[in-house]
Amino acid sequence: MARESVKARERKRAALVEKFAEKRAALKAEGNYAALDLLPRNASPVRLHNRCQLSGRPKGYMRHFGMCRNMFRDLALAGKIPGVRKASW
Repeated sequence: MARESVKARERKRAALVEKFAEKRAALKAEGNYAALDLLPRNASPVRLHNRCQLSGRPKGYMRHFGMCRNMFRDLALAGKIPGVRKASW
């Protein structure tokens, strides 16, 4: 599990991205890169990193389910993800 401080930092970044999204889009459309530099660095969507919603793990993330492969496997084997079955051929 990721430390709570790491998860909180990621949530803070996501909030900043949402807060400055319109302003960033307007400044980019104008081509005003000097004003764009004055915005907080964490307001850039490039700095966001996908993390597992359950464990906070940053690697092995599956976008479709919003969780890492480890949590996905545990929940799928327990039958808690609708429509997911173990492959057999």
